[in-house]
Amino acid sequence: MKVIVQFTPREELKALPILLRHSTGMVLCDQTYVISEEAAKALVRAGIRFTEVSRESSAPVAQGALGERI
Repeated sequence: MKVIVQFTPREELKALPILLRHSTGMVLCDQTYVISEEAAKALVRAGIRFTEVSRESSAPVAQGALGERI
């Protein structure tokens, strides 16, 4: 599962070594990262604060489902 997180500039500096070690995520603008759930847990264990912006849904997506009026 992927998690989108955002850091303050100071927390980002502390998080970088953990992010480089634990995640093959993406870097977005404004100290925002797409990381693995494992990396997010490692950040929490290290006491690094961040804001969780979004989380990948684990709910199945209905492909091609059509609604029908009854």
